[in-house]
Amino acid sequence: MSERNHSINESPKGSRKKIGLFVAGTVMLLVAGTVFYQMNRTAQTNAAVESKKNKSQTTKSTTKKKTLATVNNQEISYDLIAQECVLRYGKEVLENVINRVIIQQACQDKGVKVTTQEVDKEIAKIAERYNMPLENWYKMLQAERKLTPQQYRRDVIWPMLALKKLAGTDISVTKEDMEKAFIRDYGPKVKARMILLNKQSRAIKVWEKASKNPDDFESLARQYSIEPNSKALGGSIPPIRKFTGQDTLEKAAFKLKKGEISGVIQAGTGYAILLCEGRTEQYAEFDDVKEAVHEQLLEEKIQKRVAKVFANIKKEAVVSNYLTNTRSNGIRQASGIGKSRTTIRKTQERTK
Repeated sequence: MSERNHSINESPKGSRKKIGLFVAGTVMLLVAGTVFYQMNRTAQTNAAVESKKNKSQTTKSTTKKKTLATVNNQEISYDLIAQECVLRYGKEVLENVINRVIIQQACQDKGVKVTTQEVDKEIAKIAERYNMPLENWYKMLQAERKLTPQQYRRDVIWPMLALKKLAGTDISVTKEDMEKAFIRDYGPKVKARMILLNKQSRAIKVWEKASKNPDDFESLARQYSIEPNSKALGGSIPPIRKFTGQDTLEKAAFKLKKGEISGVIQAGTGYAILLCEGRTEQYAEFDDVKEAVHEQLLEEKIQKRVAKVFANIKKEAVVSNYLTNTRSNGIRQASGIGKSRTTIRKTQERTK
């Protein structure tokens, strides 16, 4: 539930990069991820054996299912491929399934349900947001994110809707929130170059060099900066905005005039030096974009609440992961412990 947030100052139409960020961000926040086809088949097979649903299956069909290929009459078995899949992808896939079950159990404890109709409606809304027919949206997910429609419904949309319901709807957006968000997304920005260092003493030495020869700032960034992306561009960074959560850096940047170099600024665990290259102008009026600002803010607050809720229910869960030989000791209410595997499985099936 981010990095998935959309920038409200850009039109979604034709923005393939932002679509990719939306899908990737959603998957990261919800910890759903891509469930590989082979592993999904393995899980389904184990569930089938466990519940003894396929007693009537013939020996011939079983043999065909277990033999996936032959090479000069030498069989390559289903079990061999399943084992290889577990070795390569097992940790990731198992973690995804564990997280999904944690969400399902929390929903059962709280009496929260997400219907197939709600999943369909949410997918249609997302596709419409990007002006894409539903069929094309699914094709894009398959091509760019390797997500089948079934995986997308089960591993992205269902957890997202479930966590939103668990998070509740008592979220408000204040006038002050709106004003700050408007300035953040539509207000003036500082165009700058940056040199980022990991030690204050080193940053002071580089600052002294930059102060004596401001024209050398770009070459100094390429030589000393530890931030790989901006380093390759001579310290060039996206324009600095207000109210992004980096107060110290923002305040220092907005004090600078074109051509001025900042002092050494503590930025997180690093130390930054800025060269101001001017400012951009405000490019929208508040009344023209206030609805978009409100929608964006509400979504951001929901995502923060969702992330917090998921972190809490995951912390409370008692999970024994035999593949990685790890165990998390949480505190769960008694009402969640007695849920059977059959109940969990039925919940999964309803989302397909």
